[in-house]
Order: sequence, then C-alpha cells, then structure tokens
Amino acid sequence: MHSSNEGALMITVFYDDRCRLCSKEIAFYQKISADGYFCWVGISSNQETLERLNISLVDALMYLHVKDSNGSVLKGVNAFITIWRRLPYFRWLSFVISLPIIFHLSSLFYTVFAKYRFARLPHCQTALTVNNRKL
Repeated sequence: MHSSNEGALMITVFYDDRCRLCSKEIAFYQKISADGYFCWVGISSNQETLERLNISLVDALMYLHVKDSNGSVLKGVNAFITIWRRLPYFRWLSFVISLPIIFHLSSLFYTVFAKYRFARLPHCQTALTVNNRKL
C-alpha cells in the first residue's frame, strides 16, 4: 500500500523510551500517524545520534526533541507542534498552541511538567549524576 506521503521529508522524533508515560504517548501517535512522516527514535539506545546533533542526554531526557524535515532540531512545545501538524485530530491543536500567548503559557507549563517528571524518574537522575561527574 502506498501512502500519500511518498516523497515527504521525514520528521525524526527523539523520545524517552524508558518513561512509561512518554512511550504510551508516542505509541498513540504512531498508531494514528500516516506511514512515511515520522521516524520514532527511543533515546536509550541512540545516544550517538543525539551527540551528532549536539543534544545532551540530560536535555533529551528532560524535553521531547524532533529533527524536522529541514534538518532543524526543535524541543519542548515546538517539538510537539511539529508532530501535531502531521497528525489527524491534532492539527487544530498545533495551530492553537502556536498562538503567542497560548504558546508562552504552554511552554511554561511544559517546562514545569518536564522538570517534575525528570526529577522523579531514576534513569533520568542517573543520567544527571553521570553528566555532573563529567564536568
């Protein structure tokens, strides 16, 4: 079966595949996304790729990252907007979240949530400890 996305450039999504919440959300996105738009990359086994893109493991664990079809790396709310623009039912959300005031508030909320989640996951704290030893 050929998808209507043939020839479209891929969006690479880097997500914390050791986090149950993150994995569940990505699995949902995978289920509703059309073939050919996304490359889903669990960061636990792709740290070299992160390094090539100058993304630290700690930053990748804290915030969702994407590499868009232009090769730009986006994180946090900008990463979600990039994903949502390609998902049915979420396109409207990408538009709404992109509005200046809503974008600002969403970014603040996401940062608070990301730090809260990061602080409570043992594998994130291990990465932070290892990173601090390198300094």
